[in-house]
Amino acid sequence: MSSRRNTTGAPQGEQVAPGLHVVGVPIGNLADITLRALATLGGVDAVACEDTRVTARLLSHYGLTKPLVPYHDHNAAEVRPRLLARLAEGAALALVTDAGMPAVSDPGYKLVRAAREAGHPVHVVPGASAVTTAVVAAGLPTDRFLFAGFLPNKPQARRAAWADLAALPTSLVVFESAKRLAASLADLAAVDAGREVAVTRELTKLFEEVRRGTAAELADAYAREGPPKGEVTLVVGPPPAKPAEAVDLDAALKTALADASVRDAADLVAAATGLPRRTVYQRALALAAARP
Repeated sequence: MSSRRNTTGAPQGEQVAPGLHVVGVPIGNLADITLRALATLGGVDAVACEDTRVTARLLSHYGLTKPLVPYHDHNAAEVRPRLLARLAEGAALALVTDAGMPAVSDPGYKLVRAAREAGHPVHVVPGASAVTTAVVAAGLPTDRFLFAGFLPNKPQARRAAWADLAALPTSLVVFESAKRLAASLADLAAVDAGREVAVTRELTKLFEEVRRGTAAELADAYAREGPPKGEVTLVVGPPPAKPAEAVDLDAALKTALADASVRDAADLVAAATGLPRRTVYQRALALAAARP
């Protein structure tokens, strides 16, 4: 039996497996959705979403119609038991957010946890993410980064958060509102004025912008220009590497050689100083040979 298909070629109305389906949706450009996501949204019994108006527009764009259940910060505790009850009845439910991957900086993770604890299947349909999009667009080190979500609204708490985060030897990704952007950058600048920052805005949309500079430069610029329009994600580069401290290799080796063999002493000092083991071993041999 063939199923109906919408204009994208994705199945519409074809039932998917029971359980909770966590579906990634576009962060701006509606074309950034997968065929699997469309097939899932077309096959579930209902869609739990952050804002029914936003999700209705997305579904309508792809010719889909589904019952929508509001699920957000303000009603999650009340609605979650109802969703779990439907899962217990064998329903297939989708969980989406307004933009990007659900359960990232939203109450979706609580529903995922509760569903797993109740023994219901949880299926993840990956999709667009502002976090990884911003990291790639920023052009800052990506080998290791920390996503810190939204920083506190109150200035004192936000400054403390920046102080803690800025000490970490990794790039940082932070969601920030446009109206607080200048103040938040100023708080970071108070910790490290020269820290490299990329302000990414309206990602995947028509007026996408990536603006690079130091924390101090960007704080001053946005203070003068006023809040930018659209959604903002900050990417902060890692702190500069501290210069290596000078190591008195001979002193370290003489101390180690007092209680260890040449080989063991070289291993200990190389591990402690980060110096090449071959270099340390050769110097340890020389010092051992020169001992009375």
